[in-house]
Amino acid sequence: MFPEYDVIVVGAGHAGCEAAAAAANLGSRVLLITMNMQTIAQMSCNPAMGGIAKGQIVREIDAMGGYSGLVSDKSMIQFRMLNVSKGPAMWSPRVQSDRMQFAATWREMLEQTPNVDFYQDMVSSLIIKNNKVCGVITGMGNEIKATSVVVTSGTFLNGIIHIGEKQFGGGRVGEKAATGITEQLVAFGFESDRLKTGTPPRIDGRSLDYSKMEEQKGDDIITGFSYLDIEKIKPEQQRSCHITYTNQTVHDILKTGFDRSPMYQGRIEGRGPRYCPSIEDKINRFAERDRHQLFVEPEGWNTCEIYVNGFSTSLPEEVQIKALRTVPGFENCRVFRPGYAIEYDYFPPTQLKYSLETKLVSNLFFAGQINGTTGYEEAACQGLMAGINAHQKAKELEPVVLKRSEAYIGVLIDDLISKGTDEPYRMFTSRAEYRTLLRQDNADLRLTEMSYNLGLASKERLDRVYKKQDSVKQITSVLKDFNVEADDINPYFETIQSSPITEKQRANKIILRPNVGLKEMMLAIPALALHLNGFDEKELEQAEIQVKYERYIEKEQELVNKMGQLENMIIPDSFDYDKVNALSNEALQKFKKIRPHTLGQASRISGVNPSDVQILMVYMGR
Repeated sequence: MFPEYDVIVVGAGHAGCEAAAAAANLGSRVLLITMNMQTIAQMSCNPAMGGIAKGQIVREIDAMGGYSGLVSDKSMIQFRMLNVSKGPAMWSPRVQSDRMQFAATWREMLEQTPNVDFYQDMVSSLIIKNNKVCGVITGMGNEIKATSVVVTSGTFLNGIIHIGEKQFGGGRVGEKAATGITEQLVAFGFESDRLKTGTPPRIDGRSLDYSKMEEQKGDDIITGFSYLDIEKIKPEQQRSCHITYTNQTVHDILKTGFDRSPMYQGRIEGRGPRYCPSIEDKINRFAERDRHQLFVEPEGWNTCEIYVNGFSTSLPEEVQIKALRTVPGFENCRVFRPGYAIEYDYFPPTQLKYSLETKLVSNLFFAGQINGTTGYEEAACQGLMAGINAHQKAKELEPVVLKRSEAYIGVLIDDLISKGTDEPYRMFTSRAEYRTLLRQDNADLRLTEMSYNLGLASKERLDRVYKKQDSVKQITSVLKDFNVEADDINPYFETIQSSPITEKQRANKIILRPNVGLKEMMLAIPALALHLNGFDEKELEQAEIQVKYERYIEKEQELVNKMGQLENMIIPDSFDYDKVNALSNEALQKFKKIRPHTLGQASRISGVNPSDVQILMVYMGR
């Protein structure tokens, strides 16, 4: 009935979709198996992509030839660049999406991708022979053979949904849980654990009074995620979000339900996301605060459904509604669906290689929430890399691994496999030690050529990168050679309260001033604008950043080069740590469990001291 596939992807969420697209675009024959063909790429939680550090990840996925950025741009209803008051390393794009259009666009793009087949069924077990995966067995008893398998099960593995004192099996409200895989892998020697996440109530927007809330409009300039020219909405077409706040009355009402909260009653075993806590978590952990911010987010163009970002909860339904109706603007709200918590199985990611292949079973890859992460973007980038490496393994090619100095994707995967996680992992800019290098504006410059050489990014993308690189060099050269006269620039300095100059200076020196921008300089000095005529905004912005932050970029690159010495020192898989007598007990245990690939990875393992790394280095030198 079924042919033999190169790659089978289990699950069609954000990780599964990117995995299927990547493997297929590299030339593998792919089967994407999902329990429900109508929920491919479903946005289970908030209808948005990007945000702090997450926006950088989406741009990296796009630069690599993945689909998330393209889909987001095609389905956006609002765009904002966050953190623009800070340096470029912190700028993070975010889009509000049309939930239904997002999923429909994803499915359409997958269906138009050659080499992708679809099948609706539950995968109940894996076919494993001689410590190698050979395919899957579905709930209807079908055996489907494949060279590689990528499991992207999201919250479906033995998922349990909690609403107050009610609990029932499910991977998402209205959808059944997936069973069988956890038990099989645990019996095989894998370690599994439980995590939880939550979602807020969905509200009928027609029942809200927006006059009592703060309007949050989109940006006047829409750049989007993709480096390709995708037709986007016009700024004036954007849908607004709104902001309102809880108050002490809301908190008091919510507290009346704490005795029936599954979290406080101990019915939930797994730990929830630290940086996206439930409203009851917030009240408990931040008792000194008398209000919390709520973002009122529309779910799309043609629906009145509203997502209440910041009000994630698993309290009894009647408590949720009573509390919501004391929030300004929500006095007469009607609830489409109550908030709930979901608890699910995951496999601590220290059991993975850098390629996201499992250490115990070859050709088996994990991506997304099964690895302990939370967030669409974190899942999507893992799916991309797992799909690439599942293809590479199926074709007997070398794995593709991104370094911490190359991408936020590299930071995320290294954090997971080196440190593990016992709570849902979320990406932040602070997790990246080289964030000045890993900006959202230069993801194409960092990753496209590598992806093109791999066979994933298109020639069109590579040509755009080369044109951008060439243009940035030309702009930089102009700025270094162009003399700015005092009489030309001082009137502009006066408007921004910057000290005047007394003699002419090079443009690249003037732009180093913290409150001086290239666009404004071009407006103030027509001769400079004439020299830079013909370059587009992205090229000008990239040149400005490179000139303005040149010293910081150079310093960070020096750090990368120093750390590269440790990253290049490979630890053989057969290395016997028991022979290194001077190691601390904790380091010995961690090294034997995680089996780091390099000294660099060894240095980042939690509980390992610099002295342990020095001892290991000396021993390896011998």
